[in-house]
Amino acid sequence: MKNLRNRFERFCFQNRTKGIPNLMLYITIGNALVYLFTMISRNYDLYYMLCFDRDLILQGQVWRLITFIFTSVLGYGNILFVVIGLLCYFSLGRAIEHIWGTFRFNLYYLVGVLLMDIYCMIFGSFADATYLNLSLMISYATLFPNAQFVMFFIIPIKAWVLGLVYLVLNLITVITSPFPYNLFPVVTFANYFLFFGKDVLNLIPLSWQVNASKLFRKKKGKKTGTIPFAGSYEAEHASVKAPYTHRCTVCGRTDVTDPQLEFRYCSRCNGYFCYCEDHINNHTHVE
Repeated sequence: MKNLRNRFERFCFQNRTKGIPNLMLYITIGNALVYLFTMISRNYDLYYMLCFDRDLILQGQVWRLITFIFTSVLGYGNILFVVIGLLCYFSLGRAIEHIWGTFRFNLYYLVGVLLMDIYCMIFGSFADATYLNLSLMISYATLFPNAQFVMFFIIPIKAWVLGLVYLVLNLITVITSPFPYNLFPVVTFANYFLFFGKDVLNLIPLSWQVNASKLFRKKKGKKTGTIPFAGSYEAEHASVKAPYTHRCTVCGRTDVTDPQLEFRYCSRCNGYFCYCEDHINNHTHVE
C-alpha cells in the first residue's frame, strides 16, 4: 500500500503542471455569477437548470453531474457571507494547488465531485458542493497545521485547531441530520483520506503524538549484563546517545536548540528523514 501511494504521489509530481490551472478561481467566479443572476432576476431559473436532479440526469441532462458545483452559495443568504465564503474557498484552493500542483488538486476536487455524484445517484438526493468546498479547510490545515488565522480580525487561531473543530462539527452533522443528507460529510472525508493517507496525523500536534506514544508504550524490562567500568573497553566504545530527539535534515535545528519548533517525518522521502515546520513542505524529497 505504501509503494502504491508513493507511485501515485510520484505520478502526480511528474504531471503537476497538467490540468486546469487556478481551478478554484473558475469555480468561485461561476458561483458568484449564478448568485448575482439569481438575486438580480429574483428567480431560480438558472439554479434549476444547473442543480443536481437524478430524474433529469437519467433523461439525458448529464451536465448536471458537474454544474451543481456552481450553486453551492445560494443558501448562504446574506451577500457578505457569500463574499467571505468565496474568498476563503479561492484562497485555500490556491494555496493547496501551489503545494500539490495543478494535476493533483484537479484530481482531488473532481474525485470529490464524482463520489458525490455516485452517492446522490444511488440515494436520489440533491448534490451539494458545500461540504466539498469546506473540506479545503481541513486539507489546508493538514498541509499547514501551524498557519495562523485571525478570527473576527482579533482572535489568532492555528489552522490545526480549525481543522479539529471542522471534524467535530461534521460529526455532529452525521449524528443529527436526516438520512441521506447526514452522510455528505462522510463522502467528502472519503475523498480527503484517499488523498492524504497517514498525513492526516499532521492535524494532531507533535507534542500530543509524543505524549500519546509514551502513554501506550509498554514498559521494557531492565537489561541485565556487565557494567562497563570507567576506562574499560566497553565504556570507551559505548554508543553515545544524541542530545536531541528530532533534528531537521535541511537546517540542522533540533528540538533542543529550538524547543518551540515542531518536527515531522516526510512520508515521501525514502527513509526516515525529519524536517522542521519550515521545511516539511519545502524540501527536495530523498528518492
